[in-house]
Amino acid sequence: MKINKQIKVSGRVQGVFFRKSTQQKALELGIKGWVKNEPDGSVLVEMEGNLSAMMEMEEWLKHGPPLAKVDFLEITDGEVLNHADFLIVR
Repeated sequence: MKINKQIKVSGRVQGVFFRKSTQQKALELGIKGWVKNEPDGSVLVEMEGNLSAMMEMEEWLKHGPPLAKVDFLEITDGEVLNHADFLIVR
């Protein structure tokens, strides 16, 4: 069963390869969706996949890539939209 979540990641998450690293991890786990920088300095991730992959991705997002410092995640459950890929949105 596929689930969808939107996760706002706050902290030092821009300018540290967060989007590219998130895309790589998502593709590795078979997760679809997108990631983008927000004007407030956070990163927004919309992702969908099976429960175990989503749980692993959520754990990864709590830390992100080596240069990031994640302060907190704001998680919202969403409706499955059947994304075709995992994209970096600019």
